[in-house]
Amino acid sequence: MTPSRRAPAVATIGVYGFDEESFLRALERAEVRLLLDVRQRRNVRGPEYSWANAVRLQRALTDSGVAYRHVKELAPTTALRQVQYAEDDRRGVGKRDRDVLAAGYADGYTREILDPFDLDGLVAGLPRDATSALFCVERDPEACHRSLVARRLRDGFGLAVTDLRPG
Repeated sequence: MTPSRRAPAVATIGVYGFDEESFLRALERAEVRLLLDVRQRRNVRGPEYSWANAVRLQRALTDSGVAYRHVKELAPTTALRQVQYAEDDRRGVGKRDRDVLAAGYADGYTREILDPFDLDGLVAGLPRDATSALFCVERDPEACHRSLVARRLRDGFGLAVTDLRPG
């Protein structure tokens, strides 16, 4: 009898609020073995987050035994980000303080990016013996498109989803 493999598990994680050590520790505690970078631009402004820039991050992940994959096809377009920035301006919040996605952004992202994306192929490539993490910048998943991807993976594929947050 062949041992059954468990279904893939997914976590979400952002940059803000973490330092490199706490970020890597959160991944380790969640048994993350694959980080799916869903950012369009793979660098973060500010010296406190230089560890999250693509080259440094990939080096740290490799040293920690975590594979890295850039899934640029799941990144929002510049035009979609402008929709979110306009809502942020209207609400008087900065990107680092955002706590919710604009409805127009979420609708546009779902229609333009998520609906046509091959999630079946993505899920088929996820490790079944570890967790994969959807990675972007925002601290809280509710303020980031990764939450839309995670919801689709949970609702459409029955995958367990955990949000990793700093602190």
